[in-house]
Amino acid sequence: MSPRGRRPGAPDTRAAIVDAARPLFADLGFSGTSMRKVAAEAGVDPALVHHYFDSKEDLFLASLDVPFDPRMLLAVVAEGGPDGAGERLLTTFFSIWDDEANRLPLLTIARGVLEPGGQRLLRDGFIGVVIVPVVSALGVDQPERRAALLASQIIGLVLTRYVLEVEPLASAPPELLVATYAPVVQRYLTGDLP
Repeated sequence: MSPRGRRPGAPDTRAAIVDAARPLFADLGFSGTSMRKVAAEAGVDPALVHHYFDSKEDLFLASLDVPFDPRMLLAVVAEGGPDGAGERLLTTFFSIWDDEANRLPLLTIARGVLEPGGQRLLRDGFIGVVIVPVVSALGVDQPERRAALLASQIIGLVLTRYVLEVEPLASAPPELLVATYAPVVQRYLTGDLP
């Protein structure tokens, strides 16, 4: 049985919970990881996990160790409605990835996706927790299918521009890339699907 409340002498219980959650999300995926499993791994009462994190989605995002909440940053995409969503999404995407303060933790996550278990984090976690809600908020049909198509484009951009640094994409100005890819992304978001 897990001890109740804070562990004696633990200076940073929140960090211990996040540290316990990270490998569980990697090994079991988003759907296979429960707050109770994280609590057991961290050696704390499940209520303490809920004290620090309102939801499993919040814990998942904290375990990614990025200095922002992608749900909040991408909310502006959905708030603007379906028209122009592709351009807003890519403008936000490049502003996040081209910020030096964000790039190192994001590269760590991107490289982790290529490791065993990483596909579950991407598929069940990031796509399910971040991308599907944004696409759904646009009020379009088939949001899960559209989210998968969108993810294929975004993951491709991450790999070619930031991980592999393929030229001329790696050094292209973000405005050029937004103008190039926005029509494709917009089609994934709102266009007719075959």
